[in-house]
Amino acid sequence: MSFSMLRFISFLSVASIFNSSAILAQETTLEQQIQPLAAHSLVLDIAQYGETLVAVGERGHAFVFDTKWQQVNTPTLAQLTKAFFISEDKGWAVGHDATIIHTLDGGLTWQLQMQAPEIEKPFLDLLFFDEDNGIAIGAYGLFYRTLDGGINWKSEYHQELLFEEDVAYLEELKAEDEALYLSERNSLLPHFNRVLPIANDRLIMVGELGLVAVSSDRGIHWQKQDFPYEGSLFNAVTVDNRVYVMGLRGHLFESNEDLALWQEISLPVDSTINAGIPLEGAVLRIVGNAGVIIDVTEKGDAQLVEQRQGENLVAIAKDSTGVLWISGNKGLIKLVQK
Repeated sequence: MSFSMLRFISFLSVASIFNSSAILAQETTLEQQIQPLAAHSLVLDIAQYGETLVAVGERGHAFVFDTKWQQVNTPTLAQLTKAFFISEDKGWAVGHDATIIHTLDGGLTWQLQMQAPEIEKPFLDLLFFDEDNGIAIGAYGLFYRTLDGGINWKSEYHQELLFEEDVAYLEELKAEDEALYLSERNSLLPHFNRVLPIANDRLIMVGELGLVAVSSDRGIHWQKQDFPYEGSLFNAVTVDNRVYVMGLRGHLFESNEDLALWQEISLPVDSTINAGIPLEGAVLRIVGNAGVIIDVTEKGDAQLVEQRQGENLVAIAKDSTGVLWISGNKGLIKLVQK
């Protein structure tokens, strides 16, 4: 199986992705969660909505920004991988141990909505369509949906995203050994790394093994797209009427909104690309391993803006004043324009 965002996060945290939070739970209490250097440890995502800016990372760390970053308590020690806000007050974060937490006050306080260590899979992204309806996705096809703002979460299995040979294998296995069938089906889907809305009320989801899938019904059904790359894809970003997907070893692809044709963009480095954000002038700024920060123009020209030694960058966001923030294995960093 190819390198995945799952293993990438594991590399950054220097711990097993499946058992790190369990070990921490044995050694640490929630009362010890607030740490003076937490903002300089692994931070995996920064979410923004209006004036709200919230970051999440290892050991259940969460931070809110108001002229400076302030750590807040959360009800979990599980590593948090992604956050999403549907308004300035209401948001969610997901992570290891199939954890989902929820805030009603812009990230100042959090409540636990779901945690299932027995699943042995992390959530890697989430998306809400309104205050009630949302989805959370993750490793090995992990996919949950809520219709009531997260009070209840229900698992979905998207067999349409299996490879044809795996579908045939599962059909044969189901007739022979029901228990083994149930076990195998939970490990054959690729990791779902990123989901986001695109034009015409559709969703795009990217993941391991070159997965690019599109849905027109809020993720109830998915259609796999033909894609020219079979490696892991970690993120997707829209800039005006273009869609970019990015991933392993400096692979970046662009398409227009119909997703009919993907064009690879040549980058000046082959570092894994983890995130991106639109800038003025239809420019896409991307960040990745080895501390690379690259600007890509509408014409597909890519320029290395900066390379930060000893850093792996996994997120980039803009605060309400227009200042850019990046995060990764060295925590939260204000990006000084050069």
